[in-house]
Amino acid sequence: MTASAPVHGTWEPRPAARWEDAFLSGNGRHGALVFGDPHAERVVVTHHTLVRPGGRDPRPPRLAGDLPGLQDRLLAGDTRAAEDFTDGRPLQWVQPFHPAFQVRLARPGDGGRDYRRDVDFTTGVVTTTCAGWAARVFVSRADDVIVQHVTGPGLSLDIDLDPRLPGAPARLGIGHGAVLTPEGALLSLRIRYPDGDRACTGVTQVTVTGGTTALVPPGVRIEGARSVLLLTRVQRHTGELDVVAEGRALRDLPTEYDELLDRHTALHRTAYERVTLDLAADPAERALPGSELLTRPRSAALLERLFAAGRYHLLSSSGLFPPRLTGLWTGDWNTAWSGAFTNDANLNLQTASAAAAALPEVTEALANLVHRQLPDWRDNARAIFGTRGAVAPAHTDGESGHSYHYNREYPLHLWTAGADWLLKPLVDHDETHGTRDPRTAAALAEVALFYEDFLTRTDENGHLVVVPSYSPENRPAGASWGTINAAMDLSAARHALRTAAAHHPGPDADRWNALADRLPPHRINEDGALAEWAWPGLTDSYDHRHLSHLYGVWPLDEITPYDSPELADAAHRALELRGAENDSAHGHLHHALVAARLRDADRVAHALGQVLDGDFFHASLMSAHYPKRDVYNADAAHTLPAVLIEMLVQSTPDRLVLLPALPAAYPGGALRGVRTRFGAELDLTWTRDGATAVIRPGRTHRVELRTSSGAESLHLVAGEDHVLTLRTW
Repeated sequence: MTASAPVHGTWEPRPAARWEDAFLSGNGRHGALVFGDPHAERVVVTHHTLVRPGGRDPRPPRLAGDLPGLQDRLLAGDTRAAEDFTDGRPLQWVQPFHPAFQVRLARPGDGGRDYRRDVDFTTGVVTTTCAGWAARVFVSRADDVIVQHVTGPGLSLDIDLDPRLPGAPARLGIGHGAVLTPEGALLSLRIRYPDGDRACTGVTQVTVTGGTTALVPPGVRIEGARSVLLLTRVQRHTGELDVVAEGRALRDLPTEYDELLDRHTALHRTAYERVTLDLAADPAERALPGSELLTRPRSAALLERLFAAGRYHLLSSSGLFPPRLTGLWTGDWNTAWSGAFTNDANLNLQTASAAAAALPEVTEALANLVHRQLPDWRDNARAIFGTRGAVAPAHTDGESGHSYHYNREYPLHLWTAGADWLLKPLVDHDETHGTRDPRTAAALAEVALFYEDFLTRTDENGHLVVVPSYSPENRPAGASWGTINAAMDLSAARHALRTAAAHHPGPDADRWNALADRLPPHRINEDGALAEWAWPGLTDSYDHRHLSHLYGVWPLDEITPYDSPELADAAHRALELRGAENDSAHGHLHHALVAARLRDADRVAHALGQVLDGDFFHASLMSAHYPKRDVYNADAAHTLPAVLIEMLVQSTPDRLVLLPALPAAYPGGALRGVRTRFGAELDLTWTRDGATAVIRPGRTHRVELRTSSGAESLHLVAGEDHVLTLRTW
């Protein structure tokens, strides 16, 4: 290791001119985007619940009565039969995520001497300093409030809550409030959506030490103060919000910045510091501002900082919900793809590191979303398929779990793998911690019940057939999107049934395991690749950003080089043939995750290089969906830590794989604190000469160890450290 340590934060010598470059803080409910302009400090306020109501029909389509006819036509060879399996509605997006407003602090100019802005990942504090003046912002996990603290000699500030953000609808109803209080002032801003009684209201308590405070509508003017503390919350609601009561709740919080910070840090720092990555980077590069480091895409210091930033942003955006497509942040009302939770790839990619990277806060946030929406999943199963059980939607705004976002090109209402896909991280969490959440067990049973009712058709060999079937978001060459036996659907059905059986021993388990046994095997096509559709006549379309058909490789353990080498070779061939289509960040990193499971270090390095070379990261170290920082999107930022862990350490409940896909560009390093699915904590250090792993088991268990030297059995005893030495290359 180098003498210096990886940097747990980033900094810039200039304010953010674009909201995409604003430094970020969040507590999984409220978010803050901090621009850091010393003369016009702006903090954009967000909240996970802020979605704009629209004129959509949120019910799932009632198509169950037509399902047998669709199945008949598809099985008879009508490859376009699913195109008219609809209730005729046009494509409806879920309610779009939007920002609330910006808190503006204007002060006299001073030339901007000694300017710097930082974000400390260990505390979540964004700091701006300039000419003896300092502003600090964080979002408290303890008190669910955005905290701003400004200090300096003789502070003069104009403060107001400003709803004027890009893309804000013209017909918003805006109402300002400002009153003086013994502490300073109470500011409020109500934003009422058009055509309804829904609104969001922000309230800011201003506490002033020294100086004078005067009303200057719509805000206040402070002169000659020593410090100013602002506490802000926002709520989405119907009718009117009691601003006085909200102000009273803010006044009941501690009035000292340090006390507020200590309460928050006790929760945030503990979570953030559980896992660290050191790639033996150059200390001089570690000291660079993030924007300059991004110009060195092959720098180990960049990868260290992106790993740290990814953990920080993932933790900060997870609480009430897991991260959206934009995490918890946006500065524009026109968020791409509605800023939704996109379940057919993006959400699970973003949360992929949660179990291994010791972030149960992220898994709990995902569980919150899943269990809150289970009643809607049941509606989907009944309305579309006429079954018991549960079917997850491909898109959700957080309010509704109904499947209503679909059309001819994206028949997402036909996707049946979503529930297994979304429950898999919850199962991983339980394996890691040696517990079984009864909520997860109950949800698994509902998914199994769906498959019991849905899997009724068979092929000429007596295998069950998944019909209709859909492989997000691809289609066979020369055919339509709604098809038969998509590989992802087969893997998900098998996994869901067997996992539910493991959680419910007895007659149910016997029945579900027997059903799983009747599903067909995967098909290997004429190119030697694992086929995306295991049905005769359906030809693969290789140039696509999604890798849904390799679900059995990652995140499942259905296809591995150790247990199913022939299928693993076919999966590897499928990966080789896969194109990048439109260069979406999630496609590249999904590719890397699958490559790591298949022990292909060169392909992992290539996929990482596509993202690092492609200018996907803003100065904030939040990412974009496309190269050249096109479309603000959290996929790359949040998924990258999972890729780096998977290339170093992989685990199942009975197996540990060390250094399966380490790129040659990173010959030395240390990964500390990673968790395994057999209940152990692990530290791994490596150099060109060899590696050492220290395993700290939480329970007694025997596992298979896989390294470049082969396989061996490890007997781990709870509470007894186990030290391994191994060859690196």
